[in-house]
Amino acid sequence: MYTAIGYAAQSASTPLAPVKFERRSPRADDVAIDILYCGVCHSDIHQARNEWGIAVYPLMPGHEIVGKVTAVGANVTKHKIGDLVGVGCMVDSCRSCEACQANLEQYCLEGPTMTYATPDRVDGSNTMGGYSDSIVVSEHFVVRIPEKLDLASAAPILCAGITTYSPLKHYGVKAGDKVGILGMGGLGHMGIKFAKAMGAQVTLFTRSASKAEEARRQGADHVIVSTDAEQMKAAAGHFDFLLDTIPVQHDLNPYLDTLRFDGVHILVGLIEPVDPPVHAGKLVMSRRVLAGSLIGGVAETQEVLDFCAEHNITCDIEMLNIHQINEAFTRMIAGDVKYRFVIDMATLKV
Repeated sequence: MYTAIGYAAQSASTPLAPVKFERRSPRADDVAIDILYCGVCHSDIHQARNEWGIAVYPLMPGHEIVGKVTAVGANVTKHKIGDLVGVGCMVDSCRSCEACQANLEQYCLEGPTMTYATPDRVDGSNTMGGYSDSIVVSEHFVVRIPEKLDLASAAPILCAGITTYSPLKHYGVKAGDKVGILGMGGLGHMGIKFAKAMGAQVTLFTRSASKAEEARRQGADHVIVSTDAEQMKAAAGHFDFLLDTIPVQHDLNPYLDTLRFDGVHILVGLIEPVDPPVHAGKLVMSRRVLAGSLIGGVAETQEVLDFCAEHNITCDIEMLNIHQINEAFTRMIAGDVKYRFVIDMATLKV
């Protein structure tokens, strides 16, 4: 065991504040990492405030982690001291179920061990995330950061990136496909970049006409203002895929009308009940699919990092001093960030 420092919430109503806590010494298959950067995900806010009802306190968020290996266990073969590595949303799984054997650890039938606020599978301790100076993780859940990637902007690829890449890859988006991206926040702007790199014709759906120029800068070919009934009507039956990054309840029915037959509407932002209800006829009469997707497995997370390096894709970030993390949460709720905060962990020691 050794003493680490970080920022954690002690309850749903208290702000994040500095804490000292114990990290385990590396087990035989563990990698110890000095954290350099950590992205700030909206789910960090949901968890810190117990908006999903599953929080465990003290709660230290952070699952977009980039750092340098400082120690390895006796059985580690994939990483060595000095390597630049990343840790995403998971730090363990059962590793033996059908999903894990298929490199889909995110769908582990026993439930994956998340990077924070989840019992460790070995000792039962509460996992503590990346808003800290260090972390210890099984090597299986540690990925390599390609040399070509900027370290800070690579951090959000470990959540925002893989969350949007995985469904586009799984459902077979290819050159010439017509892909609509719903929403342009941390997830949406990455979805635009990935779909474009896959050769698709990309359209952003947004409620704000003012985002058109920015959407085109991100790579969108077209922009549809979803509150404009005429624009939505003109798009009827047009799209092969919709990647829906909107994190709050919204009416799916108008968007389903824009899909062609056999089109797929993929939810990656919403994890609440769909409200208002989906009209089943919009699915049945055109054999459309309404689907969902959750991050990606470890192998696919490495794949998306390599894909980003190959295609020069980065996440648009704003660097953050960790002492301003609570103000950053407030700004995120207000939508005042383009498009991801990344904490410079060097500020933790100032």
